[in-house]
Amino acid sequence: MKFFHSNEVDNKKLVLTGVLDSLGTVVYIIAVTTFLNNAQRIFGDEENKFFIPIIMMLLFVLSALITGSLVLGKPIILYLDGQKKEGIKLLFYTAISLAVILVLVILAYLGLK
Repeated sequence: MKFFHSNEVDNKKLVLTGVLDSLGTVVYIIAVTTFLNNAQRIFGDEENKFFIPIIMMLLFVLSALITGSLVLGKPIILYLDGQKKEGIKLLFYTAISLAVILVLVILAYLGLK
């Protein structure tokens, strides 16, 4: 399949970029999870029916922006710059990297049970 073996140097760079983008996404997810796990200590036990939903929605939108940029940003730029194969490959490598990380996290979770 020529699609995966067209240029070995470029493929290595794309794989590395995909893995790094995936790891950046995982680091961000860990940071948000840590924040959410400590939210009660940060904000206290009070139920604030106005600010808490605003904070959560802003966090949701910010998370979509950050993870979307990490996963889709560079592939879209490559695609729009005319490097369509490279953009699609990078998206594929990032998705595969995220899937591998997901499997590793599930296995780690099951191993801790």
